[in-house]
Amino acid sequence: MRLQLGARLWLGSIVGALALSTAQAQAQSRDDSHASNLTAHLIAGYGEYADTDHVFVETPSIGGRVSNPTAGWSVGGQYLVDVISAASVDIVSTASQNWREVRQEGIVDASYKPHTFGVQASGRVSDEPDYLSWSAAGAVTQDLLDKNVTWLLGYAHEHDIAGRTGTPFSVFANVLDRNAMDASLTLVLSPTTIASFIGDAIFENGDQSKPYRYIPLFSPGTDVPRGAPIDVVNSLRTSARPLEQLPLSRQRYAVTGRLAHRYDRATLRLDERLYVDSWLMKATTTDARYLFDLSRRVELGPHARLHAQTSVDFWQRAYVYGPGSQVPALRTGDRELGPLVGVTGGWSVRLGLGTDASPTSWVLGVDLNATSTQFLDDLYLTRRIAGLAGITLETDL
Repeated sequence: MRLQLGARLWLGSIVGALALSTAQAQAQSRDDSHASNLTAHLIAGYGEYADTDHVFVETPSIGGRVSNPTAGWSVGGQYLVDVISAASVDIVSTASQNWREVRQEGIVDASYKPHTFGVQASGRVSDEPDYLSWSAAGAVTQDLLDKNVTWLLGYAHEHDIAGRTGTPFSVFANVLDRNAMDASLTLVLSPTTIASFIGDAIFENGDQSKPYRYIPLFSPGTDVPRGAPIDVVNSLRTSARPLEQLPLSRQRYAVTGRLAHRYDRATLRLDERLYVDSWLMKATTTDARYLFDLSRRVELGPHARLHAQTSVDFWQRAYVYGPGSQVPALRTGDRELGPLVGVTGGWSVRLGLGTDASPTSWVLGVDLNATSTQFLDDLYLTRRIAGLAGITLETDL
């Protein structure tokens, strides 16, 4: 059941980001004596998400990577499990019970870059009782001007099948295909400053309507207040309650700028992302991280994020249906498609647990974040507060 897909993806991406960011930091700080050896990097993580809409997600994960920096190749993989329990307002409003579900995901990837030109490939499979998804991706990259400029071109294809729990896909299934292309340019501006520019284009074809989401309809002239609770909505709506229906295609475009600077004992990273799609949604996301070194073993710092978006063009707080009219052809109750503003604040800590000679051979990482999201034109909710905690333990062999 994908009513809370956003929460799941957020949690999984944070846990994965913990692994990636720390692994990259360690790779950059290794001395040259390790560069010619075969190395293995192992990581175990656990994340937990909870919000005021009664959604709870737990995500244990494990991953690893084997690489040979001299030969220029690496192979890695990750396995994670999402355990979600939800009694959100969307579920309760349809008279459904609290439900619990498990999603499993496996990822493999490989890269080969012996000199200035390299290739990358990855694959992913995700499975849950009513949803199956797989994807494959590849990219080429090249260093120019003595590695001061690096370009990358990538392509990915994803195939999703959404159904209903207990019903075979042969009986009911919504199929969605995504084709994604991205291009990036990374510039070394100085020995301590790097800038990146990234462009993304995603083309979706298929029905991504939620099989469990029913849309309340209202008679013309009915005044439905913003954030109207379930009992008020039920007292005002008509008897008709069709399933959600979204457009069968969507084109998404985004550009991202990133600046990273290393100070004497600290690192600053700034990101700005601008987004627009064929459903006329526009969004901006600003992200900032500042990590400073307390010692050889301890790195910590704050994280802040601001996201704001407009609604899709067919968004309505209250869809109208009455005598002589037809049910709106496009309709949704997904508040993530409506206008909203989200503010995130958090803190990260990295603690080296290794020996005095190699303090980062074992690293414990902890990330804590809280998000307040304001829904500007929605039923049921006007605000959601969410907390996300992630912990990782990793080592180099």
